[in-house]
Amino acid sequence: MSDIKRPTTAAAWVEADRLHLLHPQHHPSEQQNPIIWSRGEGATLYDTEGRAYLDGLSGMWNVHLGHGRWELVEAASRQLSTLAFATAYAGATHEPAIRLAERLKKIAPAGIESFFFTTSGSEATDTSIRTARWFWRAQGKPAKTKIIAREWSYHGSTIGAASATGVDEFSEGFGPRLPGFLHIPSPYPYRFDGDGEAAADLLEAAILREGPETVAAFIAEPVQGGGGGVIVPPDGYFERIREICDSHDVLFIADEVITGFGRTGKWFALEHWGIAPDIVQFAKGITSGYVPLGGIGISARIKDVLDGAESDRRWWHGFTASAHPVACAVALETLRIIDEERLVERAAGQGGALLGRLREALGWHPHVGEVRGLGLLAGVELVADRRTRARFAPEFRIASKLRAELLARGLYTRIVNDTICLAPPLTTTDTDLSRIADIVIDAVETVCRPTKS
Repeated sequence: MSDIKRPTTAAAWVEADRLHLLHPQHHPSEQQNPIIWSRGEGATLYDTEGRAYLDGLSGMWNVHLGHGRWELVEAASRQLSTLAFATAYAGATHEPAIRLAERLKKIAPAGIESFFFTTSGSEATDTSIRTARWFWRAQGKPAKTKIIAREWSYHGSTIGAASATGVDEFSEGFGPRLPGFLHIPSPYPYRFDGDGEAAADLLEAAILREGPETVAAFIAEPVQGGGGGVIVPPDGYFERIREICDSHDVLFIADEVITGFGRTGKWFALEHWGIAPDIVQFAKGITSGYVPLGGIGISARIKDVLDGAESDRRWWHGFTASAHPVACAVALETLRIIDEERLVERAAGQGGALLGRLREALGWHPHVGEVRGLGLLAGVELVADRRTRARFAPEFRIASKLRAELLARGLYTRIVNDTICLAPPLTTTDTDLSRIADIVIDAVETVCRPTKS
């Protein structure tokens, strides 16, 4: 390996990146002049040139505790020094996994009793889908295999998770989605012509059309983030969804990968509507992104069926790194900090202030269709015409223009569906949060150059 030389300049790093690294959602046009991150502190990221950027999306919706939390580093180090890895397959276990499952039981949605750990949200989605199908087959209903999801949903990039995802780009270049997946319209208040119950009734129509005897589960994010651009459902939606699933014996899977662990001002977002799922899936914020961990929680009803299966017809599912002890240890420390620093309550208060500020400054803007959010999860949707809600034409390149203006002002975040998405760390100071709002307001006004009337 002596012939491999370490790059010494930014240009050399970029060239090595271009030659040897594939990026998520890869395209070389986006890697011509990439930001090369060097370190993070609190809500701020620094590149190799020393430039500072406020982290407006908590990395990828996951760095709940901000950057540079030594408590998490030390938790990982302690675990690495005692038990770096041990399998949690049947017949073996370890203390960090047991303790984490016990801790999650105390904060999970009502009725969720038992947990399985993965390394990502995509794996959690596949686990939910396989569990739902196995559950019905174990009870003599093998025809119940179909999964209903929603347009603008994002559930991951594995073949099963991408099939559930309601954004065509994640599937069309790879061939058709797996059979047995279908999508209904999103309860997108800004663009859906109807109330929450009307949007939910589309699920019942789909179940009846397909036949309840063929539908295994409905999967939904409480707030549609990565695919929709922070879509908060209208009142009455999830209450009606729960009724429909119960009425037709369909499992309800809540995808809380983005919304879990305080992001919306509740431990889990479904608490806002008082709804309990049959399966809840999670990842991202459970370790503040410091190490990979995801998983699902299941109801006692599902656990009873798993426990009652014959040995040769068991739930044949697992991953090598399931319940990785280091990840479980970091998760336990993350949850301790969220609890002790009251970050769930903090997210509710700060999120309300952020949303109020953005609405006050941009609510009148002729090119701002909607400012929406829940807790420290917010979106500012840009439109070509506020009156008709028409989107910008692709040739206007609204997203790339906004991104350039945000970066120039020192804010790094994502733009989804012409919506500026914000999900800063739950530890972000009031000063930094105010600065984030200032940058968004200034960038929107610069790109769209409004005339206030």
